[in-house]
Amino acid sequence: MIFPWHQYLMAVLFILAGVNHFRKPKMYERIMPPYIPAHKNMVVFSGLAEMILGMMLLIPENQSIAAWGIILMLLIFFTVHIHMLQDERASMKLPKWVLILRIPLQFGLIWWAFQYT
Repeated sequence: MIFPWHQYLMAVLFILAGVNHFRKPKMYERIMPPYIPAHKNMVVFSGLAEMILGMMLLIPENQSIAAWGIILMLLIFFTVHIHMLQDERASMKLPKWVLILRIPLQFGLIWWAFQYT
């Protein structure tokens, strides 16, 4: 099946983001809000989810499910972005403007994923 180039791009971005959870798990643990339990397990779970959803985005029968899963995941990730704005340790020393810019970027990613539902 041939997909538009941007669908391949989104799939690869999510697969690579998921792989990065296993390359740098401590970074992801540090940015998680304290009210989310089992940070190590959640990093593994979210990394696997990103990789699986990225791969599913390239299977025509699963494309819509994958897109809705990505949208749900991105909505949940808003909690991380807000936490990074509020907690200096979680901010990874990124400038405030970068942390703020990530919020509209998240809406852009949601819109992008919605194109495949």
